[in-house]
Amino acid sequence: MRQPAHGGNLAWAAALAGCPPDAILDFSASISPLGPPNSAIAAILSQIGNLKHYPDPNYSELRLALSHFHQLPSEWILPGNGSAELLTLIGRELAQLAATILITPAFGDYYRTLKAYDAKVLECPLISSEQRVLSAELSILLSTQHWLNALLPLTAVVQRSTAANSTHCGLLLNNPHNPTGKLFSRESILPYLEQFALVVVDEAFMDFVPPNEEQSLIPVVQEYPNLVVLRSLTKFYSLPGLRLGYAIAHPDCLAKWQLWRDPWPVNTLAAAAAIAALQDTEFQQQTWAWLPPARNQLFQGLAEIPGLHPQASAANFLLVESQQSTLQLQQQLLKHHQILIRDCLSFQELGDRFFRVAVREESDNQRLLTALSAE
Repeated sequence: MRQPAHGGNLAWAAALAGCPPDAILDFSASISPLGPPNSAIAAILSQIGNLKHYPDPNYSELRLALSHFHQLPSEWILPGNGSAELLTLIGRELAQLAATILITPAFGDYYRTLKAYDAKVLECPLISSEQRVLSAELSILLSTQHWLNALLPLTAVVQRSTAANSTHCGLLLNNPHNPTGKLFSRESILPYLEQFALVVVDEAFMDFVPPNEEQSLIPVVQEYPNLVVLRSLTKFYSLPGLRLGYAIAHPDCLAKWQLWRDPWPVNTLAAAAAIAALQDTEFQQQTWAWLPPARNQLFQGLAEIPGLHPQASAANFLLVESQQSTLQLQQQLLKHHQILIRDCLSFQELGDRFFRVAVREESDNQRLLTALSAE
């Protein structure tokens, strides 16, 4: 079976480990371990009888719920079959520009969608090869401080965009950044909105940042017709099997994308679960209370293991540099401990010396740390 490009491939992991898929402890997919919320499950059950009907093609109730959640007019919101579907539509839009700048290492699906439409890609590295490694002491220090990265790699972006005439170029980045977990300040991104023809900010992990610290660009989206914000409802609410995300952008842009895609992209159960989850403030508060201490526990434990160097993160995952082959480590963890970590082979700049792990509950985190210490 082919090596997976994404995390969460339990069928592949189980085949390698020689066990049933439900025996795998999955650290490879960055999904909250606290959900799905009971409210979302109840909403799904309440809609079983409506499976005999087509969904509302306009998703009026879902868009209204998202409108209330973000304090935006509903016509600025387009639900999709996961943010992956919307990313494909955006790829078609970006391909019409002279070039698209990617902040790298970049999520593999960005390359997929841009390649599908033969878009020209210019890569802008977030970290140089000489600066990839943080000492264990510095990593521990950073984990106890604010992980907000005040600036994007401004010089490199400007140099790249100037060479390509940025007024005819697009910029695609994610915040918090995947796979490093860095959180860029809103102020560091705003200048690019004046410089690029189209700026796409994938905020799939922004929900994990508490409201008093988050750096979303949604509050300014109505001021910039060239800004697109992508959000996911599957990671924070543990609903990846339902496939649900949404785009926030100018209504004219969203209306055009609507014409490009198939009807009914979001199923009835997914829409109902999303509406309930958005209103579940208790679950949201529980997640924001759980994540910081759990992430710190995992970070400190990883930093104490010889040969491992975790990086501070604002998200629900940690990027870890290893002195040994992470592909070999991944296989050893599967065969000996039935634990799956995410290798970083799909991130070209990282290769076989980095892996990524989701933050899970304390007992699971400790099981991973014990297994890593044994290997």
